[in-house]
Amino acid sequence: MTVTLVLMFAVQLHAAGLSWLDDGVLKWQAGPPLIAGEKGGKDPDVALKDPTFVQVDGRWHFFATHRRASGKVDMQYLSFADWAEAGKAQRQSLPLHDAYHCAPQVFWFSPLKKWVLIYQLADKNRPVKFGPYFSTTENIADPGSWSKPQPMIPVLPEGGEKTKWLDFWVICDAEKAHLFYTSDDGHFWRRETAKSAFPLGWSKPVLMLQDTPDELFEASHTYKLKGREQYLTIIEAVGKGFRYYKAWVADKLEGPWKPLAASRDKPFAATSVNVTQSEVWTHSISHGELIRSSNDETMEVDPAALRFVFQGVNSTEHHGSYGGIPWQIGILEQKP
Repeated sequence: MTVTLVLMFAVQLHAAGLSWLDDGVLKWQAGPPLIAGEKGGKDPDVALKDPTFVQVDGRWHFFATHRRASGKVDMQYLSFADWAEAGKAQRQSLPLHDAYHCAPQVFWFSPLKKWVLIYQLADKNRPVKFGPYFSTTENIADPGSWSKPQPMIPVLPEGGEKTKWLDFWVICDAEKAHLFYTSDDGHFWRRETAKSAFPLGWSKPVLMLQDTPDELFEASHTYKLKGREQYLTIIEAVGKGFRYYKAWVADKLEGPWKPLAASRDKPFAATSVNVTQSEVWTHSISHGELIRSSNDETMEVDPAALRFVFQGVNSTEHHGSYGGIPWQIGILEQKP
């Protein structure tokens, strides 16, 4: 490719809002907090976190982890037409289980013609603790219609109960479903199964990325970039008293994953580097999900118009045990 063609290509990327895929430089504007935990009552909320959502017929169907003062952790469902009104929406807890279940991912699985909810569940009476579970429904607007939890993987990972696995994420290519997750120890894993076997039949885990626990922490999400034969993975990292996101790209889901915006000085999203706020309410960009351009298992996002729904908190409240942090939900809008 000649120098002239390279320059023309760079100009086209910039004009289309895609220059960040070339240089890894992103800029964001954070809006105000939109959804917080509900206060009052016998067991008030501590936090609403780990958002996932789809838009169907003009309405958003939003799911998140719901942590209460008693220590109970389950998932809530909200439905609304406008993000600005999300905090006023009716809240309903998903009646999936009376124990710990959290960190959802929701999508339409086209081969089954059903909505799928992936999440983490812990139950002392089940052999697979904190592992990936799934439920399905044909009516996403009915929180009582989800099927009973079923484990996606019937055995603990290599290392048994001493090995963590969390924040499960499914994405499919033409032939396979891929399950990504982290383990809070600087490791990023992938398993696979045939789409015809999903949500079961998973292979053993393969290590995709490795770093220190702070540099490669948790809450990984992987997407297909619309209009490109390329994938994007974002993973949460830990700073001193705050969280932020890094990004990698690959030509296929099996990797290799190449760093794009994967350092503290050049992150995907960090309040100290590339996030502007009209009124500062958060110093963390934590466990977030990009707004997708489709609801199905391809997890496609438009790289020219990124919006990132995340959990945030002010640094003055980011202390003590993780369960006591009052996370709220906000949105980042990509700036030119």
